[in-house]
Amino acid sequence: MNKATKTAYISLGSNMGDRLYYLKTAVEQIGLKLGKVVKASKVYEAAAWGYTKQPDFYNQAIEIQTSLSPAQLLEGCLDIEKSMGRTRTILWGERTLDLDILLYDGRSVQLETLKIPHPYLHLRKFVLVPLCEIAPNLLHPILELTIQQLLDKCTDELDIRPLKS
Repeated sequence: MNKATKTAYISLGSNMGDRLYYLKTAVEQIGLKLGKVVKASKVYEAAAWGYTKQPDFYNQAIEIQTSLSPAQLLEGCLDIEKSMGRTRTILWGERTLDLDILLYDGRSVQLETLKIPHPYLHLRKFVLVPLCEIAPNLLHPILELTIQQLLDKCTDELDIRPLKS
């Protein structure tokens, strides 16, 4: 990569079809198109959050090194989602693939189409558990707490289970 690289953290989720295939393929596509995948958490299973009348999700978190801007990274994530059959019908509905940029190089980004840190990051165990696995000491740039501290304070009671390998 010719530009200076930045560290970004992405949450992956799937609750339709072959969930594991979608996550594995997304990690490969991110590595090919958006940046080098440095770390990947285990895959976890959790009940849906928000709109709950749908199948359980598989979730994962990854750390990447990227030369893309936050807006370019979002565009790349949306392209990967679309290429894997993602359609947007209802908020927090079923999906083949969901890619959320959680954190980007310790920065706060407020664009019309993108908010970093992800505005729900600290409220969702299905995001915090895998992220804490790969970056427990990472600091949330607004709340000024580590991911481990955010997980310890999280009141979300959804059961998060690592997949058996």
